[in-house]
Amino acid sequence: MEIDKAIRESDDRRLKTKYNNAIYVIQRALALYSIEEVAFSFNGGKDSTVLLHLLRAGYFLHQVEQSDSNGDLTDCDFTFPIRTIYFESSSAFPEINSFTYETASTYGVLLDIIRLDFKSGLEALLKANPIRAIFLGVRIGDPTAVGQEQFSPSSSGWPPFMRVNPILDWSYRDVWAFLLTCKVRYCSLYDQGYTSIGSIHDTVPNALLCIKNSDSSKEKFRAAYMLPDGRLERAGRAKKYSTPVCGRFLAVGNGLKSVDMNENGILTASVIAVGDELLFGTIEDQLGPSLCRKLCSIGWAVSQIAVVRNDIDSVADEVERQKSANDLVFIYGGVGPLHSDVTVSGVAKAFGVRMAPDEEFEEYLRHLISDKCTGDRNEMAQLPEGITELLHHEKLPVPLIKCLNVIILTATNVTELDGQWDCLIELTSSSGLLALAEPFVSKRLRTTQSDVETAQPLSKLCLEFPDLYIGCYRESRTGPLVISFEGKDQSRVEAAAEAHCKKFHPGAFYEIN
Repeated sequence: MEIDKAIRESDDRRLKTKYNNAIYVIQRALALYSIEEVAFSFNGGKDSTVLLHLLRAGYFLHQVEQSDSNGDLTDCDFTFPIRTIYFESSSAFPEINSFTYETASTYGVLLDIIRLDFKSGLEALLKANPIRAIFLGVRIGDPTAVGQEQFSPSSSGWPPFMRVNPILDWSYRDVWAFLLTCKVRYCSLYDQGYTSIGSIHDTVPNALLCIKNSDSSKEKFRAAYMLPDGRLERAGRAKKYSTPVCGRFLAVGNGLKSVDMNENGILTASVIAVGDELLFGTIEDQLGPSLCRKLCSIGWAVSQIAVVRNDIDSVADEVERQKSANDLVFIYGGVGPLHSDVTVSGVAKAFGVRMAPDEEFEEYLRHLISDKCTGDRNEMAQLPEGITELLHHEKLPVPLIKCLNVIILTATNVTELDGQWDCLIELTSSSGLLALAEPFVSKRLRTTQSDVETAQPLSKLCLEFPDLYIGCYRESRTGPLVISFEGKDQSRVEAAAEAHCKKFHPGAFYEIN
C-alpha cells in the first residue's frame, strides 16, 4: 500500500504518530462494525481527502491482518468497499465537484450521491441501509468538533449513529504534512490560496497568503500549505460573528415600535452573568446594574441582561444568540479554576473553536498563582483558540480576555469591576476598544397621578417621540410614579417632557434631580 509505505519512509516522527493513531481508530471501528455497517462522508476538502487515504491504508492493513497473508496482499488485490457518501450542493465550488468525482474514479470509490441537506440525507441513508458508524474528517477547531471524541454518538435530535473521527487531534500542519508526504492529489483551490473551503457564498482566498505585486492588478496567492499559522486557516471564511455594521440593528423602543438605534450612532451591548448562585437567589447580582450604568455613561445602549447556569451549553447558547445581535457582549462570573467555572469554555463553544494552551496567559498566571497550582498544567491558561486577544494594562495583574466581540470580565465585585472598567476606558484611547459615543441625556418626572390617568397620554407621547426611551417605574410599591426620558438629543428629551406635562394640570409633574 503506497500510503503506508510513504509514511513509514518519512522522517517526520510527529506525522508517523498521528498516522498510527488514526489507523488504530480506523481498525478499531472495522473490528466493531461489519463493512456493511460503516460509511464515509467525503466532501472533497483537504481533511476529507486525508481521511480517504487513511481509510484506504487502514482497510488494506485490516485485510492483511484478517487474511493472515503476512503482508503478501498487493495493491492490485485491494478494493475499497466502504460506502462513500457525497452531499452534492449547488453552492459547492465546481473545482470541488470535479475533484470529488475524479478522485472516486481514480481509487475505485463508489459514491452515493445525496442531494438533500446533511440531516435529511443521513436520515434517508440510515433508513435504507444498516449503517451504524460514519467516518468523518472532523478536526479539533472545526465548528462541529466541540465536545466530540474519536468515537462519539450522534447528537440529540439526529438519527442514531456513531461518529468516528480518526483525525480529530490533527492540526492544519499535520494535514498538509500527510498530503505532501504521500504525494496524493488534492483540490486545486488549495493552490490558489484557499485554506478552508465552504460554499461559494462564504469562501475566499486567505488574505494572509496574498502575494503583493505592484506590477499586477490581479491578486495572486501562495498555496495553502504555506500558511505560517494553522490557527488562521478559516480566515478566508465569512464569519457569522463579524462585528456588526452600523445601521443594521433594530431595537424595541417605548414598547410600541421598532426603531433603528444605530441610525443616530447608538452602539449596543448585551450583558451575560454566569452563576447558579444568582438563579437560586443565594446572592444578588450587583455587577450587571453597575455595568449597565457604565455603558450608558459612554453612550452605549444595553439591549439585554441575561443570567445563565454554570453549564457550558447554557453559556454557549446565550453567547451565540447575543454575539451576532450586538456590537459587544460582556460576560462575567464562572471564570477561574473551579469545576463550575465554565464561562471561557462556553465562549469557545459559541464560536466553534477549541480550548488551547496560551503560553502568554499562562506566564501571567504563573507569576500570580504559581505557588497555589496543583498538577502539571494550569487549566486556566486554556483559551479559545484563534479568536482570543489579551487586553493588557499595567494596573491589571492578569490581562482581560477578548474573543472577537465578546469581553470576558473577571471581576467578582463592584470594586474590581470599577478597576477593570477604568482600564478598558484607558485602553480605548490607544486601541479604539470601546467607541466613546455621545452619552445619553435623561430627564425624570415624578407624579402622584395614577397609572390609569397617565397611561393614554403617555402612549400618545411615545408615538410622537419614537427616538426616545420613555419608561415608567415606582421606587417603592406605594411610592409615586416616575416617568423617565432617555435619548441622545437634549432638546428632544426636553420637548418630550414638556409635551407630557402640558397634557395635565400644572403641578401634576415635577422634575427629579
